[in-house]
Amino acid sequence: MLLVVVVCNLVWRNILRQRQFIYLGILGTIWLLVTEPVNAQEKNLAEKEIYSKDSLLLSDIQIPHTRVKNWVAQSEIIKVTGVRFSSTANGLEIILETSTSDKLQTNIKSEGNNLIADISNAQLRLSSGNTFRQEKPVAGITEITVVNVDNNSIRVTVIGEETAPQVELFDSDEGLVFGITPVISPLVQQQPSNETPSAEDETPIESETPTTQPSAEDETPIELVVTGTQEGEYNIQTAPSSTKIDVPLRDIPQSIQVVPRQVLEDRQVTRLDEFTDNVSGVQRIFGFGTASGYNIRGLFAGYQNLRNGFRDQGNPRSIANVERIEILKGPSSVLYSGSSGSSLSGLVNTVTKQPLESPFYQGQFTVGSFDFYRPSIDITGPLLSDRSALYRLNIAYENANSYRDFINSENFFIAPVLTLQISPRTTFTTEFEYLDYSYTFDKGLPLDPVSLQLPVNRFIGEPNLDPTTGNVSSISGNLEHKFSDNWRFRQGLNATINNTDVGSARIYSISLRDDGRTLDRTSSRGAQKTENYTIQSEIYGKFNTGSLRHNFLFGVELARLKYGYDVFEAPLAAIDIFNPVYGARPGEYTLSFAGEQGGDNIGFYVQNLIEILPNLKVLAGGRFDVVDSFYKDRPTNTVVNEQTDSRFSPRVGIVYQPSQSTSVYFNWTNAFAPQIFSRSRTGEQFDPEISEQFEVGIKQDFFDNRVSATLAFYQINRQNVLTADPVDRNFSIQTGEQRSRGIELDVAGEILPGWKIIATYAYADVVVTEDNNPDLIGDRTAGVPERSASLWSTYEIQNGNLQGLGFGLGLVYAGEREVSLPNTFTVPSYLRTDASVFYRRNNYRVGLNLKNIFDVKYYEVDGYSLLPAAPLTVLGTVAVEF
Repeated sequence: MLLVVVVCNLVWRNILRQRQFIYLGILGTIWLLVTEPVNAQEKNLAEKEIYSKDSLLLSDIQIPHTRVKNWVAQSEIIKVTGVRFSSTANGLEIILETSTSDKLQTNIKSEGNNLIADISNAQLRLSSGNTFRQEKPVAGITEITVVNVDNNSIRVTVIGEETAPQVELFDSDEGLVFGITPVISPLVQQQPSNETPSAEDETPIESETPTTQPSAEDETPIELVVTGTQEGEYNIQTAPSSTKIDVPLRDIPQSIQVVPRQVLEDRQVTRLDEFTDNVSGVQRIFGFGTASGYNIRGLFAGYQNLRNGFRDQGNPRSIANVERIEILKGPSSVLYSGSSGSSLSGLVNTVTKQPLESPFYQGQFTVGSFDFYRPSIDITGPLLSDRSALYRLNIAYENANSYRDFINSENFFIAPVLTLQISPRTTFTTEFEYLDYSYTFDKGLPLDPVSLQLPVNRFIGEPNLDPTTGNVSSISGNLEHKFSDNWRFRQGLNATINNTDVGSARIYSISLRDDGRTLDRTSSRGAQKTENYTIQSEIYGKFNTGSLRHNFLFGVELARLKYGYDVFEAPLAAIDIFNPVYGARPGEYTLSFAGEQGGDNIGFYVQNLIEILPNLKVLAGGRFDVVDSFYKDRPTNTVVNEQTDSRFSPRVGIVYQPSQSTSVYFNWTNAFAPQIFSRSRTGEQFDPEISEQFEVGIKQDFFDNRVSATLAFYQINRQNVLTADPVDRNFSIQTGEQRSRGIELDVAGEILPGWKIIATYAYADVVVTEDNNPDLIGDRTAGVPERSASLWSTYEIQNGNLQGLGFGLGLVYAGEREVSLPNTFTVPSYLRTDASVFYRRNNYRVGLNLKNIFDVKYYEVDGYSLLPAAPLTVLGTVAVEF
């Protein structure tokens, strides 16, 4: 519990002083309460160990083999090439696909709610990896996992909701079959056979009507397609964690996309923001180092992202411990608001890897073009034999030059995670992340059409100046207690601190002279510090009122953001961008400006997903926020401006499901975000931004639910929008109103065994509709193409001598984009082609990825400058599991 104390002390020192955070003292009581069960468990564990030493049970005696065929079977390691389910009248069947199921040696035991089957002479050899997991396949079963325990054994674990399920083993031509019969409470009401199954069939409903016996028709096995959490899937059908409720994705009236780890690995992404190639309507805005911002549905969402549901204010991050990336399209202030500006048009939530119950050890090494090197390790497993303590550790080092002259970077990353099963219904997870980074500042090329004539490697700064260095430290804790199978409480806290020392290599271009080639420059340096503190308390439950079924969420969020900076500037000699001569050095640095700004936010939110009929659901919710914002001049230590903003943000949605594979939805939602992170040239605060969205769409499953598609039509009106000040682009102005209308299509899944696909299309009409400057009305927002599309597809051979060999092909298209607001000129459209070849066998994987095969020249746009994108890039990867 030492790490818990560290977390509490860190938050206590930095937040408790604020008047909104007095209630945090409750946390101390919670920690004291949970430590007692830990002590009791340690005592029980010690007693068990003494008992095991003094007693020998009959089941512990190993019976020697007495027949030759048993010895032969013992020496054979049988490959299990597939895992699938079939529903039955009594529950379900788990089928381990193998041609020699009669030789499998299986030992079955029960531990609490767990049914455990150990197979001592077999190994999983799945095309999508060597781990299989499925949550809630049928009523009465919480989770099923199939994993390799070591080099010659498999463990099948079936967790029952109330007690361990019953099992019957038998062989078939398909493989070894586990007939599972869950133990279900008699209070569970069975759905009539002629109705569409509910999204929450596992919720108990009290009824005095006896359960009817299944009919003969019900006894016909129905194939159950496993999606969502299975290792290696492209198609995620369970709602992501950022929605905060446990329902199928098709039950939520919103366009939500999830990019799983398998896609990131297959594409061999090296930056977190590369996921935007696989999501419609999202464009990355290049930041500093490994930090990124995004345009979502044509509107700038800022650099305010989320990490495991906690605000992550533009911090550099590593890809090494990323499990998946969740994108919630449209305003999301009901769940994430206050000073999180990204909720106005959508949000990006990165979910990190968590500890696993089964041991897993992987080492990976990637080498590529431009002297790119990245070794990494990922290890996880139980710390105790009863699996009450689990760990995970990710470590990565990266060193790279660039296709841009004189640019290099170096990062070191470490992220340990610890999960404690304090009691059968209480878990605590704490996670620490540390990233040490160093990079050469590169803001690309000036916003001028002549920049399109320059080579992609052209650097307008100066080599051999001081790089930007810094570190990001983040620590979080999540305590979850289940009062019952339907009600739970969650307490989460996070503290993230980013210290940055901006080196003299940070060069800004002032302006291009009339000759079209001479660029005036200035150098800046200084210190920056960003602090994020967040505490979330939530209660989530499922209950019934008459025939209505509810998924209810209530939460309170307390957050503090503080950003301090000192900027020193020095003159730097001009440079000829067509024929650069390097060697200039900055003059004397003087303080240009220094400030501190931020805000304290308290938000109360409530949400309820109501099932009116099995195929008709309504989502309603709202959030009330109070934000105290400030801006302070650091040299004089005087407060320039203070203000308090409060607002209620509602949300309403409806879902109609004419069939089990189709959902038609509508939503209306609002959001607001105080402007606490920007300022005008006069140092004044801005009015809060507000946004309103109307969205209709359809979610459709194909190929027996193996492929899912979402088609959305939307309109967002956004007011009090900030854009660059044309007088001084280091500051902002509020332009009035922007309107975004569009169509988005996302498709992901597995068309045939081994053939996976993720594809997108977006049409975005994004213009300024109101502004004090009439010349801006009708202009498009910067960096947003009217039409864009992408495709990534892989195929892996499933059997034969070439089993495990696979190929991938990717296409990314973007139409013309305006480079700035007001509109001045456009960058041309482009079509980029990527490809990969890989081989996955037993415990290793090798891969070769080629990005931008045809060396297409294109640009990233952020409204301030142009950054030429990478030319042909080759990456090779070797990964080994132990």
